[in-house]
Amino acid sequence: MYNGHVMKEIKRGMKNGIPIALGYLSVSFSFGAIAVSMGFSVMQSVLISLFNLTSAGQFASLGIIAGQGTYLEMAIVELTVNIRYAFMSLSLSQKVIYKWLLSFFITDEIFALSMLEENVSRTYFFGLASISTAGWMLGTTLGAMLGSIVPTVISNALSIALYAMFIAIIIPGMKKDKNIIKVVALAIIIRSGFYYLPIINQLSSGFAMTISALTSAFIGAVLFNKGEAHG
Repeated sequence: MYNGHVMKEIKRGMKNGIPIALGYLSVSFSFGAIAVSMGFSVMQSVLISLFNLTSAGQFASLGIIAGQGTYLEMAIVELTVNIRYAFMSLSLSQKVIYKWLLSFFITDEIFALSMLEENVSRTYFFGLASISTAGWMLGTTLGAMLGSIVPTVISNALSIALYAMFIAIIIPGMKKDKNIIKVVALAIIIRSGFYYLPIINQLSSGFAMTISALTSAFIGAVLFNKGEAHG
């Protein structure tokens, strides 16, 4: 009975993670193709994806490695780009039992899908993370091996699939709670400010995204909690 429940949760996680895997496959294809074009071998490209499961961090690392940058430069860039995952992990750690699973597999999309669950079992999270990671690894491998024969315009267009997939993930939650729509809209407005306004548009995308998410979430929590208390 217990084993049956475990397998059921793993399968449910994998089923929910299929859209993420497909989105990852297309984006990581571009990464693999770009990595090989910059002089990395197929194996090196795949290993970067295996040990650094973050699209923005991986793309940022290519230039530093190719340019023979220092370890300190790499550490600063990766921290800046990926700092948002620390806050995601803090939030999601209240739902995930095995923290070591979370520490490695947390991504924007896995976080968004996991937050839709009331409780995230380790078996569900394992299924969700494993299928998503498999998609990322497969895409990197295919991109590294076949990227040179695929037209650049097609390779670049594949990365758009990730944004469409992420939108598809958060829409169900927005339908259930209208307050989520307000928080998302607020986050978009704040993030747009970091892009268009002078001075602050010099901030890295990683910090800008982190500040936008935290600020909108804090404002939403304060305003909507008050509204519920009075209701």
